[in-house]
Amino acid sequence: MTVKNSLLCILFASLIDGAGFVSAAAPENASVSPSAHRESGYDQPPKNILEVMHAPSLPVPYVNPTKDTILLVSWQEYPAMSRVATPFLRLAGVRIEPGNHSKHDTPGGYGITPCVRTLELVRIASGAQIHVPLPAGACPSSLLWSANGRQFAFENIAPAAVQLWIGDALTGRVRQVQGARLNPMFGDELQWMPNQKELLVKLVPSDMGPAPPVSAASGGPSIQETSGETGQSSTYENRDTLAGKHDEDLFDYYSASQLAIVDAASGAITPLGKPGLYELLNAAPDGRHLLVSNIHKPYSYITTYDRFPQDVSVWDTSTRSAVAAHRIASLPLADRVPIRGVALGPREFGWRATEPATLTWAEALDRGDWNVEVPARDKIMMLKAPFTAPAIEIARTEQRFVGFDWSENPRVALMREHDENRHWVKISVINVDDPQGKPSVLFSLSTDEEYANPGRPVHRVLANGAAVIRQDGDSIYLAGMGSSPDGDRPFLDRLELASRKSERLFRSDKSSFEQFLSFLDAGERRFLTWHQSAMDPPNAFVRTLGNSLDAASGEATVASTSSAITHLADPTPVVREIKKRLVKYKRADGLDLSFTLYTPPGYKEGMRVPTILDAYPLDYADASKAAQVVGSQQTFTRLRQYRLLLLAGYAIIDDASFPIVGDPKSAYDTYLDQLVADAKAAVDEAVRLGVADPGRIGVTGHSHGALMTANLVAHTDLFRAGVATSGSYNKTLTPFGFQNERRSVWEAEDVYLKVSPFFFADKLKTPLLIVHGAEDANPGTTPIQASKLYEAIRGNGGTARLVMLPHEPHWYTAMESNEQLVYEMIRWFDKYVKNAPSPSSAH
Repeated sequence: MTVKNSLLCILFASLIDGAGFVSAAAPENASVSPSAHRESGYDQPPKNILEVMHAPSLPVPYVNPTKDTILLVSWQEYPAMSRVATPFLRLAGVRIEPGNHSKHDTPGGYGITPCVRTLELVRIASGAQIHVPLPAGACPSSLLWSANGRQFAFENIAPAAVQLWIGDALTGRVRQVQGARLNPMFGDELQWMPNQKELLVKLVPSDMGPAPPVSAASGGPSIQETSGETGQSSTYENRDTLAGKHDEDLFDYYSASQLAIVDAASGAITPLGKPGLYELLNAAPDGRHLLVSNIHKPYSYITTYDRFPQDVSVWDTSTRSAVAAHRIASLPLADRVPIRGVALGPREFGWRATEPATLTWAEALDRGDWNVEVPARDKIMMLKAPFTAPAIEIARTEQRFVGFDWSENPRVALMREHDENRHWVKISVINVDDPQGKPSVLFSLSTDEEYANPGRPVHRVLANGAAVIRQDGDSIYLAGMGSSPDGDRPFLDRLELASRKSERLFRSDKSSFEQFLSFLDAGERRFLTWHQSAMDPPNAFVRTLGNSLDAASGEATVASTSSAITHLADPTPVVREIKKRLVKYKRADGLDLSFTLYTPPGYKEGMRVPTILDAYPLDYADASKAAQVVGSQQTFTRLRQYRLLLLAGYAIIDDASFPIVGDPKSAYDTYLDQLVADAKAAVDEAVRLGVADPGRIGVTGHSHGALMTANLVAHTDLFRAGVATSGSYNKTLTPFGFQNERRSVWEAEDVYLKVSPFFFADKLKTPLLIVHGAEDANPGTTPIQASKLYEAIRGNGGTARLVMLPHEPHWYTAMESNEQLVYEMIRWFDKYVKNAPSPSSAH
C-alpha cells in the first residue's frame, strides 16, 4: 500500500484505495471465458466479475465541523462512456468542456471529475439517517460543510452549466441557487465566507457572449523562439499547453470569471469588481479582505497556466460596490524554472488563521534551484492590514518552505520545510510575532520514514471557518497510520510541545483497521472512528478513552461500551472468500521486502495456481526506509482492475516492494539492476510458499509500473507474459527528467537509454499487452509512448497487442473501458500464462 503525504490523501486512501480494491475469484478450474464482442465495440469479462464491478461503492464519511452529523458520500465508481466522451478543449493544463464550462479532468489530468451517487446524513447521537434527495441525472461534486454545521454547499455538473446547490443539514433538502454558473477552471470557485451566511464564488460572466470562432487569422503558424538563454522546463509542466493564437483567445474566454458573494438564505448574488482571469481566491478571517491573483499575458506555449504572469493583490470588500485593491506582487512569466525548483518571487501565499487579515508568503534565496548551495533557501515574509507598510521578514528556512499550520494559540505555529536532495522534512514550532525567537525543531525525519512517522496534527474549525491545530494547554493531538513490521495500525497521540513527551491515547487493534476521524467533545474523551476489517465493511464508531493502560503495549485502552453509528452492508459477499496475508522476504543483497499475497476463492494450501505480480517502483534515499512495511491486511477487501483476476482463478502478488535505493541525484544509475533483483526476490518467495506455479507467472503495472513491466519482460525470463497500462517506454521523449530522475537526457544519456524498453524491443520476445488511454494528459505517458513501443515490438518479430481506450485519461474511468481492460487482461493471461504450455525450463 502506498502511503499518501497529505492529511486528506491519507484519509481518502485509507477509506478507498487503502482498503485494497479486491474481488472474489473463481477456482482455477472454473469456466471463465470472456464474453463475445458487443455491438458497442466493447467487450466484457465473465458474469461473476461483472457483478462485482457493477456493485454499489461504499460511502466515504465527511464529519461536519460541529461534530454532530456525518455526511455519507457514495461516489460513482465508473461513469458512463457518454460522460467520459464529452468533448473538451485543452487550454494550458486544463481540460474544459465548452458545453457547460465544466472541468473535464481531475487535477493533474489523471481521471475524470467524479460524481456523487448518493448522499445520506447521519446523526452521531442517535444514528438516525436522512436521505438527501438529489435531482434526476445530477452530478454533484465538491461538497463543503459550513463551519456552523447547518448547511453544506456543492457543485452540480449539469448539461448547460456547473450549478451551485445548498443543502440543509437538518432536513436534508437541497436547492439550486438560480443564476449562479460556477467557473471551476482554476479551482477555488466555491468557498464559505467567514460569516458562514455567504459563499464566495467564481462565476461565468453573464455577458461573455459566444466563444471565439476559428478564423483565417487563427489558422496561421504557431511560432516559438528562444534567444540563447538557458533554463529547463520540467517534463511535467507541459501538459495540454497552448498551441497558437486561437488557443490564447479560447483561454481568455473560458478563464474569465466574475467574483461574487452569494447569500445562502436568499440566493442573492452580489458581483465583486470586474471579470478577470482569477486563479488564487481566498477570504481572510475577517471576511473583509480577499487574496486574489489575476493571470495576464504574455502566455507561454511550453508550460501550464500556473507559470503565466500574475498580479497578486488583496481586495478590500468593505464597500462591495467599489472594491479597493492593494498590489502585493507582480509575478513574471516563469517558463525556465529548474527541474524540481520553484519560480522566483513571492509564492505560497496564505492568511494567518488567528488574525483578522495578515498575509504570509515565501521567497527563494537560491534562485529557486536546489542545486545551489546556500545557508538558507527561503525567507518568509508577513504583511498585515491595511497592507500599506513594507512586509517584514519573520524567518528563514534551511530548506524549501512548504507552509504554516496555525494553532489555536496565536504564539504557536508549525512551519514545514522540505529537503528534496535528502528526501527529508523538518517541522518546527515558531512564534511569528517574536522577531528574536528562533524556530524550535519538533520533528526532523525522512519523508520515506513510516515506522517513526509522528502523524499529522488534529484540527478544529473555528466559527469563521479557519482550520487550526487543536490544543489542550501546551499539548496538541496527532493522528497517523501507525506503520509497523506487521502492517498499519492507526493511532491517536497527545504531544506536549514543551517537553516533547508523547502519550498514546488510541491504537487500532491487530484484528481491524480503525482510523481516528474527529473528537466529539471539548474534553477530548469521546471521538469518532472509521472501523473496518477483512470481513467487516467500513462503519463509523463512537469511542471513549479509557483510564487504564495496557501492560504489554503501554497504550490507553478503549472502553467496551463503544458502539457503531452506521451499519453499512457488504455489497459483494463473494469477495470475502478471498484470503490475503502479508509476506516478508529478502532481496539478494539482504534488503527486507514485502508483498500482500491474495489467493482466489476456493484456494487450498498447497495448490499451485497461475499468479500475477503487480508493483509500482518507489525511490528511496535510505535503504532502511525502503524495507519498511506499509498497508494493512485488515482492510475490507474490494476489487478493481487487475485484482479482479482473483475471480478468474489467479493468485495476486500485490503491492510488492520494488525499491530503487540511492542518492536522489543518481539513483536511476542502478535502476535496471535493482528492478530485476526486486522481481526475482518476489517471484522466488511466492514459489517457495507453494502458491505460485513457477511456469505460470505474469506481471502487470500501471504508469511507472508499466515501465517496470516492459523492462522485466525484456530483461528477465521470470514471467510468461506482461500487461503494461499507461506507461512511458522511451524516456528520451521526456528529456528534462522523469519520475524522480532530475538530470536531463544530455546529462545522463546512458541512464535514459538503459531504462527505456523501447531500445530493447529487438530482445522483447515475452508476450506484452499494451493498454493506454487515448486522451492521456500526463506529459510523461503520452499515447505515442504506447503506439511506438508496439510498432517496435511488431517490427522486431515480438508478440504484442495494443489496446487504445477511446476518450480515457491516465486512469481509466468509464465502465465500458474498465470492462474492456479486465476482459483484455483475462484473455491475455489465460492464453499466455494460465493455459500456456509448460516452458522447456521452469524458473
